[in-house]
Parts: sequence; structure tokens; C-alpha cells
Amino acid sequence: MSAALVIQTSFLGDVVLTTPLLSHLARSGPVDVVTTPAAATLLAGNPAIRRVVVYDKRGVDRGPIGLWRVASGIRAERRDAVAYCVQGSLRTVALAVMARYRERVGFETSDGHLFYTHKTPYRVRQHHAERLLRLAVGDTAVVEPSALRPSLFPSSPDRDAVDALLADHVAASDRLIALAPGSIWGTKRWPGFPALARSLSRHGRIVVTGGEADRPLAMSIAAVAPNVIDATGRLSLLASADLIRRAALLVTNDSLPQHLASAMGTRTVTIFGPTVPAFGFGPLAPGSIAVGHDGLSCRPCHPHGPQTCPLGHHRCMRDLDESTVLARALSAMAA
Repeated sequence: MSAALVIQTSFLGDVVLTTPLLSHLARSGPVDVVTTPAAATLLAGNPAIRRVVVYDKRGVDRGPIGLWRVASGIRAERRDAVAYCVQGSLRTVALAVMARYRERVGFETSDGHLFYTHKTPYRVRQHHAERLLRLAVGDTAVVEPSALRPSLFPSSPDRDAVDALLADHVAASDRLIALAPGSIWGTKRWPGFPALARSLSRHGRIVVTGGEADRPLAMSIAAVAPNVIDATGRLSLLASADLIRRAALLVTNDSLPQHLASAMGTRTVTIFGPTVPAFGFGPLAPGSIAVGHDGLSCRPCHPHGPQTCPLGHHRCMRDLDESTVLARALSAMAA
């Protein structure tokens, strides 16, 4: 058996997409994961992980002293232990080196590639879940689509929290339709969610999911659609995943909720504006659909999505009308 360390301190969606890699590595030996405080809550209960080590790189572990403290707590137990530098920064590989991992794996395009002992090509057209998995299986191995499905494990308290949220609002016969209108990137937020919610409310009970910062977006939806359930800021990340699991459909921007839905198997309509599915971050749940304004020469404009449109018009989102997204949503639910 061989031990593995996976260092993943990137965005929460990337952490979800790392879980197929974790599941694969766990078949060969114990797997430890270094990740951020927020991401650690997402990985709770995952049977593929022996230990989650929190690295608060912007807080208490900031700077060289914090880096050394974390490295001291994850020292390699065996000479053949392997560190997977999933987040490819110099800081990540420095952590692996300081933790005395002789074998260090990462992408050949990463900032830290000079310090890797094994390098994997970064295939732009692959889904990111596949790119990450190939750090372990290699560039030529056959990868079945089922191997790319992420996995999350909401606990009993997470499920109880969702039960309590829905208890006074949802009848057993109600069909839930989840909307996730938020994103940390300003240009990824599609402004058509209120109009969409008004139309979709004829086909199910609307529940809006997201963080506390998304509360104003939920309020704008509730102002025009009947009987909207506002779950923003009221659930943990894993409880939010369980809420999405109960929905017949999720309509979301290109953001974390689509990856939660991929893990929970919920059909998803993902709205892409400044980004495109070809970047490798599209939905993975069966029957899911990606929609975007394909007629714009300025798309894509950014690997993540800037806070403001570089050209000042934001047509990739403003010109994507509600009827187009509604048709895709109804098609996904009918499939």
C-alpha cells in the first residue's frame, strides 16, 4: 500500500472535482488532504480521506511560519509516499518539499512544475475532473465517464437541517426546482433569474440556494415569483448539496452549485457567460445542459470571469433571454 497527500487549496468547485482523484487513490492506500478551512467542511465524511489538514493560507497560516507549521504536521510517513500538487502554485510544491515528499506530481504547465518529479500534460479540452484524475492514472489510460462523477457525503445533521428548512413550506407532492443565482465573479451572474423563476413556478416549487451574500438576489426572485423558499445563507455547504439532491432540477451560473449538483446527481442547466464549458468545468450529472450566448466573438473573455465586462456591455449575459433558459430547463426536467 502507498500513502498519498493531495494538496488542493483552490476554489471550492475545484475541491469537489478533486474527489474522483481521492476515490481512486484510496484504493491503493491512505489519503490525506491539505485544503482551505471552507473546503474542509465540503470534504467532511468522505470515506476516501484518512485525514483533512486545514491550511488557512490567508489567515493564521499565512507566510513562511504558517507554511512551515503545516508542513511539519504532514511529514511523509514513507519514502515512497506521493504528494499530488493539485493546486499548482510554488507555495503548494514548497509545502510538499518541506513535508519531505520525494515524489511530487503535478501538471507540466503549473508554476511549480520545475520541482515536480512527475509531470502530467494539462489537456485544455478535458473536463477538469478528468485532468485531476489523470495525475494518478496517467495520460493514456482509459477513463470511463462514471469515474469522473464527484462525491460528497452530507451528514445526518446536514439532512436534518434541510428537513427543518422545508418542513413548513413543501408538501410531499411538491416538485422542487433549485435556482442558484450567485457567483463570486460579477460577470458570471445572469440577470434573468427573477423572470425565469416566475415562469418555472408553474412547474414546481422554487427554492433559492447560495450563501449569505446571495440574499439580495433571492429577495429579487421572491419579489416576482410566488411561494419562493429562500435558503441563502441558511445551510452548510454539505446541507446545500443535500438540498440540491432533493430538487428535480438546478438552474445555476457557472459556479459551485453546479458541482454540488454533479456530486448529488441532480440534473443541471448551467448558464455560461464569460466562460465556456470547453474550459472543463461543465456539469457532470446525467441529463445536464449548458447554455450560453454562442454568437459573441468576445466569448470567452476570462478563465474565471472578471468582476466587470472588459468591453462594458456584458452582452453574454444580458442578451441571453429568459425564454431560452426556460426551454432548456423544461427540456431537462422532461427528459
